[in-house]
Amino acid sequence: MRSSLTRRACAAALLLASTLSPAVATAAARPADPAQPTARAAHARLLGEKTVPYKLDFQGTTVGGLSGIDRDPCTGEYVFISDDRGYTQPARFYTAKLDVDAGGVHAVDFTGTHSFRRPDGSPYPSPALDDGNAVDPEEIRVDPVACDYWWGQEGDRPKTAGPPVIQPSIRFASPSSGAYLGELPLPGNYAITADRGPRRNQAIEALTFEARGRVLTSAIEGPLLQDGPEPTTEHGALVRVTKQRRDGSVLGQFAYPLEKIFAVNDPNSPWGPDTGVPSILAFPDDPDRYLVLERTWVAGAGYKVRLFEATTRGATDVKDLDSLATDGEAVKPMRKKLVADFHDLGLSTVDNTEGMTWGPYLGRGERALILVSDDNFAEDAVTQLVALGIR
Repeated sequence: MRSSLTRRACAAALLLASTLSPAVATAAARPADPAQPTARAAHARLLGEKTVPYKLDFQGTTVGGLSGIDRDPCTGEYVFISDDRGYTQPARFYTAKLDVDAGGVHAVDFTGTHSFRRPDGSPYPSPALDDGNAVDPEEIRVDPVACDYWWGQEGDRPKTAGPPVIQPSIRFASPSSGAYLGELPLPGNYAITADRGPRRNQAIEALTFEARGRVLTSAIEGPLLQDGPEPTTEHGALVRVTKQRRDGSVLGQFAYPLEKIFAVNDPNSPWGPDTGVPSILAFPDDPDRYLVLERTWVAGAGYKVRLFEATTRGATDVKDLDSLATDGEAVKPMRKKLVADFHDLGLSTVDNTEGMTWGPYLGRGERALILVSDDNFAEDAVTQLVALGIR
């Protein structure tokens, strides 16, 4: 059981710290300096991995679809979001204690679960109801100021006429009950319209706070309709990354270069390739520097998961550009460097990795990075916790 007094005290301390440290927000809002050198690229090594049993029953729910993870600084526990839209149980999150150190992931012990709640207190309905109020949860972050849960859901662009459009959103929830606490205004180009905005299943999947909680960065999973075609084996694509203040005002929007598809899709498969940015994570000491996760699935070839380091420093602010395809000839995208290809780490399997967060400090300049894969509630997939050492 969480102590509300402890949480309030922790939140007050964090708020005081952020008040005493305005330089972070100023740094995030300042114009990029192309002449500033890039920091030394991060290096990753595998610490270990742990698998959660398939369809684990926990407090009457089915653990699965874990597409986001973050650490709660007020409790020391971790929170996971399930991307179950209500087909198994209502949209929900889990809390857990993780035993992670330089030797790997030793234990994953779930401690609680709650459904996310609508403003009227009811759980979100299944999309089968077609009432326009369903959600598609994808990412969760703990607010460093108040320790509330901010979660992103990518809405729905229906494949056919008839079902309602569900707009993507970033909402706030109580960690003790899942109660609705509010919503962040999003940039206008994040909205789904007939011929503009995010593609189906390619809206908000990635969120991250900078260390003091003054700035929230979000990334669209794939290119907006107006920003050009999806990646192919011949070319990549540009996806939008947005920095916002807590009131929703946009500090800047930048173009992140998504890799091209790594293999040819099986022509006999009914499914085409799927690629995008499922998670982004700010470095604690640099509000312009991020780890970016790219996850690709190709029929007949499986998954390719890569971790990149990227920076908005020196990149063009594209928030006022209507289209990166027609107006973006002079756009300078975010610079990025490969940190790890998961096929090179020695993992037992490379699966649908979608979430990541910082773990404990390991000493000598190294910190754990913890990642989780979404099993899509499928028996041939896996819920895999991976710990990397990042230096």
